[in-house]
Amino acid sequence: MSNPALPSPVDRPNSDVGIFDGDCRICTSQVSKLPWWDCQQKLSYLSLHDPLVQQRWPDISHDRLMTEICIVDTRGNRHWGAAAIRYLTRRLRRLCWASPFLGSMFLWRPLYRWIAKNRYRLSGSETCESDACQLHR
Repeated sequence: MSNPALPSPVDRPNSDVGIFDGDCRICTSQVSKLPWWDCQQKLSYLSLHDPLVQQRWPDISHDRLMTEICIVDTRGNRHWGAAAIRYLTRRLRRLCWASPFLGSMFLWRPLYRWIAKNRYRLSGSETCESDACQLHR
């Protein structure tokens, strides 16, 4: 479930943590690109299916994580969905150029929600290692 190429919160204990759907091809593909953008190593990553997520943040709903990415920053604040993407453009130096494009969430939130809801279908995945895909088809 976890990608060995991605640093975990154990590897970077003082980092923001990106919680994403590790069973989703689109999600893992996009998250796997973040380490390059994160030249200052401010992020670590966990699949929402990793038991460590519920151990560290028992108040975060698994159902909500199945609908939106979550960034838990170093102060414990949660940034969800499109707002998490906007947060990353402000937090990661190499992504700061994209921040002005994400200023208004009026359009980005519904677009993000549509993609997130249809991510398994959009990925073209006919097979899935878990029942998660079936929940979203």
